Amino acid sequence: MAVTLAEVAARAGVSPATVSRVLNGGYPVAGGTRTRVEQAIEDLGYVANGPARALAAATSDLVGVLVHDVADSFFGILAGSLQSALAPAGPSDARRLAVVCNTQGAPEAELAYLALLEGQRAGGVVLTGGAAEDPGHTAALAARVTRMAAGGVPVILCGRPPLPLPDELPVATVMFDDRGGAFRLAEHLLALGHRRIAYIAGPPGLSTTRERLAGHRAALARHDPGLAGTCAPLTVHAGFERAAGYDATRELLRRGEPFTAVAAANDTVATGAAAALRDAGIRIPEEVSVAGFDDLPFCVDTAPALTTVRVPLREAGALAAQLVTGRRPLPPGGLTTLPTELMVRGSTGPPPAGGSRP
Repeated sequence: MAVTLAEVAARAGVSPATVSRVLNGGYPVAGGTRTRVEQAIEDLGYVANGPARALAAATSDLVGVLVHDVADSFFGILAGSLQSALAPAGPSDARRLAVVCNTQGAPEAELAYLALLEGQRAGGVVLTGGAAEDPGHTAALAARVTRMAAGGVPVILCGRPPLPLPDELPVATVMFDDRGGAFRLAEHLLALGHRRIAYIAGPPGLSTTRERLAGHRAALARHDPGLAGTCAPLTVHAGFERAAGYDATRELLRRGEPFTAVAAANDTVATGAAAALRDAGIRIPEEVSVAGFDDLPFCVDTAPALTTVRVPLREAGALAAQLVTGRRPLPPGGLTTLPTELMVRGSTGPPPAGGSRP
């Protein structure tokens, strides 16, 4: 038979309300009393009834984390950092249970998981990754988030733009400076002497794709307005997988438009691009430079090491955890933009003296 909260209270010599305060955290309980309650819980093997606590408190200790794909290093690092940072910050802090939901980037899956989390009375939600820029989905997502936040559930948007929401809701946005990072990466290639820069963008209709492509094009236009005309024939939209980068580079080579550098939507796409170039007998960076985005751990181990833009994933995960648990107050205006950083390595160099490839 399951041990009851009343039995724990009797064992510790306190009231059931005091046991509840210790279990829920966030309430002042004297150190000696807390120790007796925790010892009684351990001695009796008491396990809290999560659903019952959720009904009593209106929310639970569950934090939902929505990612596109946890197998993707970008989201794995972000979710791992967030989960680690959910550990209790002190003796009065409650332990949270992180539930990671893979949406595969599907808007309908995003809404479905939010509905499930709302039904489970989640104590907080973190949505990560680029947002689908579809007016219908944006409206539906804003309505769902508004309903959850109005009920007291903190919602953190991490790596995506803010939603059109009413003021004073417990909602915060943590964005990356994707546009600035792409701008600096293109500037680096231009400073080396590249003028024909191929760009493998992410899937159309995503906020991340739009921001990074806009930064790339802005750098070209600032350097020479005439370079803007080279964007379209040297831009290919593709997925964020290695195979997508490989196929996109093959498409660029097939088009016959000369280029001396390839900037990819992310590091995984860049590895696919590099593989396609090697298979075509093209040396990196002697004939074509290659650059990525995100600075995932494998970047320093590629041959040559990959020039990329560092996105502060671990910092973002920790910040999202602090915001969703209330350990850090929501920023003024609800928005925090984390800086990105150019990481120059061996995969980029001056263009070949003999001209562009192919």
